[in-house]
Amino acid sequence: MNIRNRKDNQSSNQTNILVLIVLLLFSSILGRLFWLQIIKGSFYRTLSNENRIRLVANPPIRGKITTQNGKLLADNKLRFSLIAQPHLIDKQELKDLLKRLSDLLKVNQDILSLTYRNGLENNQVSIVLLGRLSKTQVLHFKENEESFPGVQVNTELVRYYPYGNFASHVLGYTQLITFEEFKKLSKHGYKIKDVIGRSGLEAVFEPHLRGKWGGEMLEVDVSGKIQRSLGYQPPVMGNDLKLTLDFDLQRAAEKALEDKPAGAIVVLEPNTGAIKAMASKPGFDPNFFTKPVRTQKEFKDIFLSPKKPLFSRALNAYDPGSTWKIVTGMAGMESGKFEPNIRLQTAACIQYGSHCFPEHNRKGWGEIGYEDAFRVSSNTFFYQIGAAVGIEQLYDSAIKLGFNARTGVEIVSEESRGFVGNKEWADAGRGWGRPGMTPWIPEDIASASIGQAVVQVTPLQLARAYAVFANGGYLITPHFVDSDINWLSSKYKKKVDIKPSTLNTIRRGLKKVVDSGTGRNLKWNLPTLPPVAGKTGTAEDSTGGADHAWFACFAPYEASEIVVVAFAQNTPGGGSVHALPMAQQVLKVWHDQALE
Repeated sequence: MNIRNRKDNQSSNQTNILVLIVLLLFSSILGRLFWLQIIKGSFYRTLSNENRIRLVANPPIRGKITTQNGKLLADNKLRFSLIAQPHLIDKQELKDLLKRLSDLLKVNQDILSLTYRNGLENNQVSIVLLGRLSKTQVLHFKENEESFPGVQVNTELVRYYPYGNFASHVLGYTQLITFEEFKKLSKHGYKIKDVIGRSGLEAVFEPHLRGKWGGEMLEVDVSGKIQRSLGYQPPVMGNDLKLTLDFDLQRAAEKALEDKPAGAIVVLEPNTGAIKAMASKPGFDPNFFTKPVRTQKEFKDIFLSPKKPLFSRALNAYDPGSTWKIVTGMAGMESGKFEPNIRLQTAACIQYGSHCFPEHNRKGWGEIGYEDAFRVSSNTFFYQIGAAVGIEQLYDSAIKLGFNARTGVEIVSEESRGFVGNKEWADAGRGWGRPGMTPWIPEDIASASIGQAVVQVTPLQLARAYAVFANGGYLITPHFVDSDINWLSSKYKKKVDIKPSTLNTIRRGLKKVVDSGTGRNLKWNLPTLPPVAGKTGTAEDSTGGADHAWFACFAPYEASEIVVVAFAQNTPGGGSVHALPMAQQVLKVWHDQALE
């Protein structure tokens, strides 16, 4: 009896333990199900969808850039590349596949093999076997596509500049976004393989030009095969950008620089500030930055060349030489110390400090007034003016004409503010010495009077200053895009505080330069060109290089429509010899347009 009871109790305990284990097991399962379906349900549903759904992104179509007369300067074009997907290619058939591709597309099999092997080593999901397919190659492959599993033609839009380095410093270029940029811009719709305007107007008008991404949502099975499309959103094209550039004037400016080692030409409307041409040499081809394959030499020629092709000479500052004499003349008359009718005795040289500063003809011009001083470009006349009025008055006139400041042009981040030295700058150490150890000296004011050593200006700044004398006394804002801005408003076109007598005296002097002075060759072979006013300039390079050549002018004299500044960097021989013919080529095209 006791034995039977003991056995019954043992059986009952075993049953209870078994039930307990079953309960614990089901509780665990139910708990796990609760965790997976309730607590983490949304998370795993998202994972499931991601495994089932593929998003195929379509990049935005960048807006076009055109000249004022409709010439296309920046566009987009299709580029075809051959893509291999290793996970879809049978390893045993790889060699034969590459051999057949080589025969079909007429390319070296060893190159295909090397490219494929490098892609595998870098764990690339898609390997670019050929970066740029011709239309014939695309056609041949498409006809035989089924014979090449795991290989396909990829189509993409790339930025394209049909005229190469034409206006390259104005347009700038686009480039793949960096990871640091992506982290900042992803919230604005940028993707890791996006492109972005890197310089020039491409960068300034990036939001205007770029457009928006589109894409298609595809449902796939476990093997990755597409089952159906769940929706398509087309990419949104960016806005086009119409510039103030005149294609023919820009082409003339580019051509005028061809035989110069380096330099720039700026052409603008003096009344509105619209830039009609801006050329800089050396230039660069913006298409370089969208090439699928670039050689080491190409990289070196762009980024390491001593010629600095990415550097815009139109926006960089140089010694202006005698083109600066409009500032000294303005300072003399505005100070009241040298009235418009004043006459001064010139000399072979005048002593300032330890140096006798020479007249460029080494003998002087006798007693002359402002107009003849401009006509013959007398140095000793303007030395006397500058030394007597002082650097404060000279500096004040320079500021009124827009120097020592950026012009307000759209590509401001690439523009130098130039430089006009003064006593405060000298007393502070001149940028290289100790404060109090490099004071302003008499030699400085002599140099400043004729645009040397302590004065540097950009070709664009000089064009803006000469526009003041072309338009009747207004400082305009140079620009490439009219947009909806009223460029004639007082915000962008400001009246300069200058006496009418000063303005008119300088204007007459500049006209004499072209009529019978250092710029008299301007109208050679252009007998019907309307009256022009301008100034030649030859400037010593304060950095130690050969002389610079300058010529600045405006036309017609009475109702000016155009300002041209030509600059030949380190081109010794004089402004009348080198820079004037450059401006002449531009003026000829402008005049021919007026006659049409």
